Amino acid sequence: MTEVEQIRIVSRGRLFPKIQWSEEKKAQWKAEQKAFYQRCQVILERVKPELIKTHYNWYIAVEPDSGDYFIDQDIEVATQMSRQQHPDAIPFLFRINETGVCGTL
Repeated sequence: MTEVEQIRIVSRGRLFPKIQWSEEKKAQWKAEQKAFYQRCQVILERVKPELIKTHYNWYIAVEPDSGDYFIDQDIEVATQMSRQQHPDAIPFLFRINETGVCGTL
């Protein structure tokens, strides 16, 4: 007698259902993100002139509530340093250069 092979079909959809946000919720989230960015940008602009001379193209993780910032050549290390000091806060990451970003689009 011949054995029958069973074929297992794997679902390739999302593991979690897609979140449906209203337009008001999206606008609120975008406004909160913009305000957070602007608070972090103030701290970056304050320290950038001195850091750009010695730490060009390093990463800086800014925590705006305390005003603390952490710099390192590795983005992961800068993030970890920030998380150790402020475990409940999410830092904003910049690159220490003229634009504050990692590249161009």
